[in-house]
Formats: sequence, C-alpha cells, structure tokens
Amino acid sequence: MTDCLFCRIAAGALPAHIVHQDDEVVAFLDLHPIRPGHTLVIPRAHHVWFEDLPAPLAARVMAVSQMIARRQKRLYGVERVAMFFTGIHVPHAHAHVVPMQDVHDVTSMAYLADGAGRYSVPPRLAEDEMANIARRLSAEA
Repeated sequence: MTDCLFCRIAAGALPAHIVHQDDEVVAFLDLHPIRPGHTLVIPRAHHVWFEDLPAPLAARVMAVSQMIARRQKRLYGVERVAMFFTGIHVPHAHAHVVPMQDVHDVTSMAYLADGAGRYSVPPRLAEDEMANIARRLSAEA
C-alpha cells in the first residue's frame, strides 16, 4: 500500500533506523520511544490487525522480536523486555519490543489507580462472569 507509513518504511521509501530486516519483516526504532531501544517489528506485507497475520509470518515477527529482546537485555542491562502488538496509530500490524526499566513502562491505567509508582489490583470479576466469558471464548475457537 503506497499510503501506509509502515509499508513505505518496509519498501525503503521512508527513512528509519533499521535494527533488522529480512524478506518477511523489518525492525526499526520507534520515533517516540517508551524507553531508548524501543523497537517496532513489522511484517513487510500489509496486514492491519495482528490476528490476520498468517501463522508463519506471526511466528517470524515473534522470533525477530525475541532476538531483539535478548540484545536489549544485554545492551540496557534490564531483566525484562515487553512485547505487544498494536495497530492503533498506524493501521499496519506491528510489535513493540520495549526494554523495561520500570515495572510500569508498559502498563494499563487500570493498574495505576493508586498513582504512579504504586500497583493497584483491578477489581476481580465475579466467578460466574469469568466462567461465562471462558465458555464463550472457548466456543469461538
């Protein structure tokens, strides 16, 4: 797609700080990182949602993400690296690989109800509601 920002990066039409590239994926530094080293791993092929990635391509994104995570651990001396998929700001499936220097580097506001630097446990759902959700998700498989 010529109008997709990430497709243009993958094609070499836009500059990026490339960390890794092969026939299937490109990894480059996020322009607005959560932490230094925050890397995006994208498939070259355009897919808006991560759940639409063919399984072998998703596995390749994961394998490259793991390789980068191991490098980040060595480079930044961190114990943990977060990896998550989004497609919110750029509608092209992409994995974020973020060296975590703080436990809340990649967290939901639900865990910060008591303020930054604290950990709040969100309310637990009722057991019957959890059972119903699990049953419904299992039935959809």
